[in-house]
Amino acid sequence: MAASLLPGEVKPVSQLKAHCSFCGQEQSPDLPLIAGEEGHICEECVRLASQVVGSWGRKRAAAKPLQNLLKPVELKAQLDRYIIGQDLAKETLAVAVYNHFKRLSMEQAGPKMPVCNPDVEIEKSNILLLGPSGTGKTLLASTLARIVGVPIVIADATTLTQAGYVGDDVESILARLVDSAEGNLELAEWGIVYIDEIDKLARAGESSHGTRDVSGEGVQQALLKLVEGARVKLSAKGAKGQGGDLLLDTRHILFIAGGAFAGMEGLLEKRLGSGGGGIGFHAEPAAAGADYDPACLFEQVQPDDLRHFGLIPEFIGRFPVITALHDLDEAALLRILTEPRNALIRQYQRLFEYEGVALEFSPEALRLIARQAIERGTGARGLRAVLEGLLRRIMYEIPSIQGVTGCLVDEQVVLGTEEPTLVADADIPRELVGEAAGR
Repeated sequence: MAASLLPGEVKPVSQLKAHCSFCGQEQSPDLPLIAGEEGHICEECVRLASQVVGSWGRKRAAAKPLQNLLKPVELKAQLDRYIIGQDLAKETLAVAVYNHFKRLSMEQAGPKMPVCNPDVEIEKSNILLLGPSGTGKTLLASTLARIVGVPIVIADATTLTQAGYVGDDVESILARLVDSAEGNLELAEWGIVYIDEIDKLARAGESSHGTRDVSGEGVQQALLKLVEGARVKLSAKGAKGQGGDLLLDTRHILFIAGGAFAGMEGLLEKRLGSGGGGIGFHAEPAAAGADYDPACLFEQVQPDDLRHFGLIPEFIGRFPVITALHDLDEAALLRILTEPRNALIRQYQRLFEYEGVALEFSPEALRLIARQAIERGTGARGLRAVLEGLLRRIMYEIPSIQGVTGCLVDEQVVLGTEEPTLVADADIPRELVGEAAGR
């Protein structure tokens, strides 16, 4: 039996029970402690410390994009390095993203910001991009993803279905946004979501009542709460260190939707009165003096036109900023071929450089390539199709030809009347290179 301690006597260290150095609780069978060199810590204090350190990390991560805040002019200049034309759309996106960053800055600073009125809450302005196929809608979004510092997700509306059907539901977009933020919910709540092919969600015509519009109006209705702003419950499957379901607040997430809206031109021409006033043999021809440029027809889009196309009014109202991308003319396509950082001509020149061959195009050849792309009617995407068909044969042969240092594509090559001109080393006769290319 242990002897009792005399008054003023200190209990030996070997008889002291270990206790948590933070909260002071003693070790027991129900309360295990983690031992350190000079102290112990309990499970509850470990969890609390993890939350505190995690909040520090989230604040640092959220502050990173705000430290290098690009002004709208600077942001548009960055977009100009990769995208030709479409100044209206680029200015609209630059202003929206800049205001998005300012909203984050005010949210982070709170009452510390001297010019900030705490009674005024700035709401987001979601954007709807319209324009024909191949005008650069998706390229704008993907380029924006490389420039901005907040998480951004590019989703495809054609993969979304109503809840209860096979396919992705609208919450899967937010799950991808959390993944792009590496599980940081605070950073994800300040992100940007781009939904492509939004026009494919247009509901079917009036004669289709009774059919299941699985990926149409139902998906538009499901997107309403996300776009407007709500606390959405997400499954925490795969989330590191997260248990149970996650709640994501979408009030500060900027939504950008884009679509080609094929067939909208007919609605616009009918509303603007550019079509004829009758039908049959006695129909009046279309008005020649229309007060708009047909290439910029989408700039005349009004919310009522979107409603006639098939978008529900509630969905249209949640995208107050509507901006249009116009068709690309020959001059714009010619600049797309040569000017951007990753211009198509530079891409193919890089491929030929791998074989030690310098690829050159004559100015007349470039103009013909742009004209052929316009004839295909697929916008800038038609440029790559034309170049692939033009250079397929020479790309097939050049790796097997020795001594070629240059390849010239001129107007006759684009027209299909001649083969590309190959330049050989000085010690190899030019005619031998031509014979090798003809095999």
